[in-house]
Amino acid sequence: MTPMTPAPFPETRFRRMRSQPALRRLMRESILTADDLIWPIFVRDGDNVEEPIASMPGVSRLSVDRAVRAAEQAARLGIPAVCLFPYTAMEHRTQDCAMAWDPDNLSNRAIRAIKAAVPEVAVMTDIALDPYNIHGHDGFVVGDEIVNDATVEALVKMALAQAEAGADILGPSDMMDGRIGAIRKALEAAGHQNVTILSYAAKYASAFYGPFRDAVGASGALKGDKNSYQMDPGNSDEALRLVARDLAEGADMVMVKPGMPYLDICRRVKDSFGVPTFAYQVSGEYAMLQAAAQNGWLDGEKVMLESLLAFKRAGCDGILTYFAPQVARLLQAQGG
Repeated sequence: MTPMTPAPFPETRFRRMRSQPALRRLMRESILTADDLIWPIFVRDGDNVEEPIASMPGVSRLSVDRAVRAAEQAARLGIPAVCLFPYTAMEHRTQDCAMAWDPDNLSNRAIRAIKAAVPEVAVMTDIALDPYNIHGHDGFVVGDEIVNDATVEALVKMALAQAEAGADILGPSDMMDGRIGAIRKALEAAGHQNVTILSYAAKYASAFYGPFRDAVGASGALKGDKNSYQMDPGNSDEALRLVARDLAEGADMVMVKPGMPYLDICRRVKDSFGVPTFAYQVSGEYAMLQAAAQNGWLDGEKVMLESLLAFKRAGCDGILTYFAPQVARLLQAQGG
């Protein structure tokens, strides 16, 4: 839509509509609410454990009982969904990654516990082998290659186990070709027609993931890089092709990851497809803002809100962010 040419000065004074808070609220084009938030939570073994993550100030690994409390907090704050990521120590990782589809693994126990305690909160999961893989990769490693088709077979088993545990949203983050179609077909065959898929369709090979890898215990495990399956940061058109492919294979929603460095991709995806579009404000983005705020270089609350509003302005329907509880509390206090 082409903007109208404004009348010449002084008939047009844009500052008139900025002159008082009530008018600014009426003019505001993008609004952030708690309904826009998905809260990523790291889970670990143990009881009554809250283990701070040094590279992510304010974020901790939680035992399942503490994760349930976090989900209860999400419900009180109006946050509609949490997303679970398991921490796996190196000694429990294997080459066959069999723990990934174990019905009683950490993620599946957390899913069942949260859905039993707070059924109204949607539980999203992560589908990739990196939390269980001795090599730290999202797929099986054979020689120097991350193999696609064998990995997809494993991801299907992982998805079915999570669906059986009660997951509402499956988040394939592995970037293997064909995994959305395979997972959707398996879900339908197993009677899980109402389980949704939020595909990490445009996931870039980014340097912003470092603190996350600390959080899930993968920092020391990763051999090499993920450039052969995650997207090249220089590519934009490819993102649209990947989104189109995943939607055709049965994805209900799509994800752009990371978030702030890829707002242009968010806007292109939303404009091109008009589908539910999400972004992940990843660990490195969170850590940068937190570090600057803790050093007094930035106003923490203001940059937190401004950074999240940018996603809404770029066309996102929701954001995965570690700021979720802080933002929701602040919005609640403001009556929003």
